[in-house]
Amino acid sequence: MTDTDAPTVADERGEGLADLLRYLLVLSRPRFWLYLAGPVAVGVTYGIGDVSGLFTPVTVGLAAYFLVPANVYLYGVNDAFDADIDELNPKKDDREARWRGSRTVALAVVAAGVVGLVTFAITPRVAWPYLVGFFALGAAYSAPPLRFKTTPFADSVSNGLYILPGAAAYATAAGAHPPLAALAGAWLWTMGMHTFSAIPDIEPDRAAGIRTTATLLGESRTYAYCLGCWTAAAAAFAAVDYRLGALLGVYPVFVVWVATSSVAVDRAYWWFPALNTVIGTLLAMGGLWRVYPITEALG
Repeated sequence: MTDTDAPTVADERGEGLADLLRYLLVLSRPRFWLYLAGPVAVGVTYGIGDVSGLFTPVTVGLAAYFLVPANVYLYGVNDAFDADIDELNPKKDDREARWRGSRTVALAVVAAGVVGLVTFAITPRVAWPYLVGFFALGAAYSAPPLRFKTTPFADSVSNGLYILPGAAAYATAAGAHPPLAALAGAWLWTMGMHTFSAIPDIEPDRAAGIRTTATLLGESRTYAYCLGCWTAAAAAFAAVDYRLGALLGVYPVFVVWVATSSVAVDRAYWWFPALNTVIGTLLAMGGLWRVYPITEALG
């Protein structure tokens, strides 16, 4: 970039607050907001001892942060370090935003991360390891020197960061760590989710020289990898409660259906927010009914 190409202070002021907020909204991937906030809701419903703990200043604060600001932080870091690669990514043409690169946007992303420090102030120490894990992996996934997203299998494993807000919420509500089997199952679920979502990017990533689990395995073997992750996730959740295992069993069925049908994977990818919202809602309702039985809810 030459000096004449660099954004000036006047240019950034010219963006206007409304324009900046619109851009940050698109950057934060609204379709995926519940990928962070949803686990918080699930974690709270399974961590509380009675319904009085459902809506507290702390649980509402965690949900609010992980609904929007955390997504600005996570995807802002991602887009900043993927700016060159994303020039070849068709997803950036309509559904997502290409990195704008102005100082104002960069400061907004940093501010979204700094605001996250408040989560440490409002939660007990038992929740802190999960919060540290989220913020550390959120940066290390995209930013050098680790940049896990360019290392096959490390890209998949590091995406366990998505369930860490839920683990922090559970620990906050329960005052104890989540069951190990549930953590393992949720982590495996995110590994499958991430790798499946990378299938539509195989060709753009290869063109850009990016190595991922999906580019290494190729499409057919990536389907098999996702099937293995999601089957193991269902088994881990079944160790906690067979009903949870049955619910997570939807994902292995889904990936087999996509792999063997005529449905394009880049189309199926955009169905995931709806599928995950349904499964997450059922998980949260199951946790809620644990402390407020459905018979009481129905009167």
